[in-house]
Amino acid sequence: MRKFGLIGYPLGHSFSKKYFSEKFVSENIPDCSYELFPIDSIQKLNPLLDSEDELCGLNVTIPYKSEIFSFLDYIEPEALEIGAVNVIKIGKDRGKRFLKGYNSDVAGISDTLLPYIKGIKSAIVLGTGGSSRAVCHVLEKAGIEVTRVSRTRRLGISDYSDLNLQLFERSGLIVNTTPLGMFPDIDSKPGIDYSLINSKHILFDLVYNPELTSFLKEGRSRGCTNLGGLTMLHSQAERSWQIWNDPDL
Repeated sequence: MRKFGLIGYPLGHSFSKKYFSEKFVSENIPDCSYELFPIDSIQKLNPLLDSEDELCGLNVTIPYKSEIFSFLDYIEPEALEIGAVNVIKIGKDRGKRFLKGYNSDVAGISDTLLPYIKGIKSAIVLGTGGSSRAVCHVLEKAGIEVTRVSRTRRLGISDYSDLNLQLFERSGLIVNTTPLGMFPDIDSKPGIDYSLINSKHILFDLVYNPELTSFLKEGRSRGCTNLGGLTMLHSQAERSWQIWNDPDL
């Protein structure tokens, strides 16, 4: 039995187990399972790996996308550049466990955004975590200027009070990479002035549960183009599966 899974804490919001369990059935993939491993400390990773000898791969979610680095024997250059790993491939090298780290966020973000961002020159990205860095990586590679926003202003990072009419007028894309609005706290949303957005804006929310977040509801009421997190998640999952099964990776 080949086993795969997800580490993070907490994991009540995860869709991964359902997605992969259904994939194994619908595509007639035998002898595979996918489990959730909610570990409340990254230091519990090695004991988990010791106890689950059939594990071939893991997805990584909040809060361990950066903390995982010190446990890895190899990190792909793009994940290293972004500073976040969310896919681990587990192998053996001369009988010793070998962990390789990758980032599937880039594939998911690219698949979601690239069909919509032609002509956009500037974007606002809310949040500064691992997913935010992947979003900024994709946008900057597409030649789009990015304003990063956090609750605390620091070098290269604006805070919410810096978001004014002029910035919204020149930014065609607004991305929420924070967990605000995620189930069960579905009424929360980023603290921006929604009166400054209009039908010229594209709103992209990485939150996928619910599909229509409070952030996207604000956009819909103002005629914005709305992009939810499910397309990204499906793409990420398929990229994970490719990584786990490609002998050259």
